[in-house]
Amino acid sequence: MGEPGKTKLSNALWGGAYTTKSQLIITAKSTVYTENNSWIFLGDWRYLDSSQPTWGIGTGPQSSKLASNDFEFDDGTIIDGIAEADLLKFTFFRFYETALKKIGDKGFYAGLGLHLDFFSNIEDQLLNLDTMPPVITPYYAYNEHNGFEQDKSALVGLSFNSIYDTRDNINNPYSGRYAFISFKVNPTFLGSDKASTSLWVEYRDFFNIKGTNKNILAVWFTGNFTTSGTLPYMNLPAIGWDQYARTGTPYAQGRFRGINMLYAGVEYRRHLIATKNNPAFFGMILFANATTADGDVNGINLFEYIEPGYGLGLRFNISQKARTNVGIDYGWGNYGTSGLYIRLNENF
Repeated sequence: MGEPGKTKLSNALWGGAYTTKSQLIITAKSTVYTENNSWIFLGDWRYLDSSQPTWGIGTGPQSSKLASNDFEFDDGTIIDGIAEADLLKFTFFRFYETALKKIGDKGFYAGLGLHLDFFSNIEDQLLNLDTMPPVITPYYAYNEHNGFEQDKSALVGLSFNSIYDTRDNINNPYSGRYAFISFKVNPTFLGSDKASTSLWVEYRDFFNIKGTNKNILAVWFTGNFTTSGTLPYMNLPAIGWDQYARTGTPYAQGRFRGINMLYAGVEYRRHLIATKNNPAFFGMILFANATTADGDVNGINLFEYIEPGYGLGLRFNISQKARTNVGIDYGWGNYGTSGLYIRLNENF
């Protein structure tokens, strides 16, 4: 959006899908730099008529993921929870837009954001209150414990944001740093079911080994914390719910969820084959990450369980000017988890 020497590349991804399971998924995500990098606009818009499994709150083996420890009904009946995935069907609308103004010439930005999340038509597929004993799910238990409705939720808030960005390219950085702090305030008078605040902190660094652009060591850290009040279940910190859904490879989106969550990842990126017209034509990566999250009524603490992910991938450069890569990754994790990923641009 300006002279290439003075303005960073912007990035926008739009997508739509209708699946054989009658799921409708529409997304629009963007990171926009205006001329001379004067402003940054971060967008995350989604509409989903979809479904997703949930495994409860906190990291750890399935046996620790009970809906609660001895869930108690109003009549005094005590029921153990489940230790398996629970499929939730839902309709979801998200509108996130954040605007940050450049401050000085050192890569600092500050600004405000508007954030709307609406879940509706939620169907808890595993819940069954008519059997003896009843089947109590993590989603049901959390809502009962915290006073949320079972079939819908709303979270509306404003955020106060600060970014430090010296990356040389947002698609595939060879050098520079990126730090992002976002404090969200979700009051009831704006439409939230319950008042709450949350904090997102993020740091990325890129080390250009020997300065040749052929060997890059990249590190990524995120922290997502509930700082006050109570968030709806589907808005609790969870892997894969970041702007570009990149945290937690190879686990499914929402595989780990908590009141607070910490995530760290590292990648080694290497160029292997050059062509006459493209010195970065073909490469590979090795990656590893770790996730930890705490619970509430189940008593799981941060760092009590740390869930690893690791894998490798191939990279094919389709635009040297923009450093746009198409990637094929395969990863492994705990509990027999594995996954194949087709990527546009780097993971972070």
